[in-house]
Amino acid sequence: MKILVLGSGAREHAIVLSLLGEEAGHDIQAAPGNAGIALDVPVVALDANDPVAVTNHAIAWGADLVVVGPEAPLVAGVADELREQGIPVFGPGKAAAALEGSKTFAKRIMEAAGVPTGRAVRAGTLAEATAAIDEFGAPYVVKADGLAAGKGVLVSEDREAAIAHAAHWLQHGSVLVEEFLDGQEVSLFLVSDGHTVVPLSPAQDYKRLGDGDAGPNTGGMGAYSPLPWLNDTFGSEEAFTREVVETIARPVIAQLASERTPFIGLLYAGLILTSKREGASDNGIRVIEFNARFGDPETQVVLPRLASPLSQLLFAAATGTLGTVPAPAFSETSAVTVVLASENYPDTPITGRPLGGLAEASSLEHVHIAHAATRTADASDASDASDGSGDTLLASGGRVLSVVALGTTFAEARTRAYDALGRITLEGGQYRTDIAARVAD
Repeated sequence: MKILVLGSGAREHAIVLSLLGEEAGHDIQAAPGNAGIALDVPVVALDANDPVAVTNHAIAWGADLVVVGPEAPLVAGVADELREQGIPVFGPGKAAAALEGSKTFAKRIMEAAGVPTGRAVRAGTLAEATAAIDEFGAPYVVKADGLAAGKGVLVSEDREAAIAHAAHWLQHGSVLVEEFLDGQEVSLFLVSDGHTVVPLSPAQDYKRLGDGDAGPNTGGMGAYSPLPWLNDTFGSEEAFTREVVETIARPVIAQLASERTPFIGLLYAGLILTSKREGASDNGIRVIEFNARFGDPETQVVLPRLASPLSQLLFAAATGTLGTVPAPAFSETSAVTVVLASENYPDTPITGRPLGGLAEASSLEHVHIAHAATRTADASDASDASDGSGDTLLASGGRVLSVVALGTTFAEARTRAYDALGRITLEGGQYRTDIAARVAD
């Protein structure tokens, strides 16, 4: 197939690498891509958020499938335009993508579908937000209602910090003040064609910047998959995913279908296995948030374990035939990814600094690098780092790359990931040292 992957991050690089690994030998393009993706497939200088530009290119190139990676193109209606022109696209339309684009919309859908989630109050003024903050009490949870690039959520014991966070995001729209839910978090990807729902293997990511979950929330500093500790509560991963499908995913997909906003694509369920605390609701699986696309960095550890063709799954969802393809199969391999970020991320990251050691790190057995924010240096840049192909690569954003490692055990995968990271140089670069530590003992 000719497959166009929209996006420019490590998630999109992981999708491209998974598709390239199939025996079918697909013709793949990425738009706009990044310097690392360009080492693997052709990249197209295209505004992924422009429905008409994307559709025109897909038609001209003869794309058989378009895969939308990030959330912004979905909220912009790129998938709608593609579908109107008869091009199979993996990604929900603008209306269904509001599951991610509006937390208020997501809460309404969950309530209508009877899906378990935390209590929440929508606030449009600082007075309303402050009242809700005081009503729920500490720990305080305040979320921007719209898209915020992973930076709109604050969880804090500090009341003044919670009020300040609300004040900041109220400049951009409403905020949600939510009940704090305590427990282990799980990320589960669910593929849907608007009716049928198929779960992938769960993962756990690390949102906080520093070791021990210290520091501010980020877009994600690492992840691992599978989650062996799920066996303690549910008996097996399959039992867990089955419960999520029956109590959360199918009701939500059915509710959206009943409202004539079918969800076709990847439903990301951010879940928490709640523990009893005073004033909290009963224990069980609760929804923290929904996203309308593959999560980053979880994609980087879920897809390398996928033992069946990703393209088959995505195309079936895009064409309404998901119920006719075999369930996805996953290897027993342990996967760990650690994110390398620029200095001063997530506030105002310092960019433009050279990357070194990438070729050496990538040459290690069972290790690969998914590029997130890299670019090739031009004549105006003064640097001497090289990716090994003769080109100089620079960090161009906050989360620069994901080092992904596989192993027969988590201890082995962790060792490989951190060995590779130790060979990469980036002035001021930062990463967590405790990714997957809890499952490696």
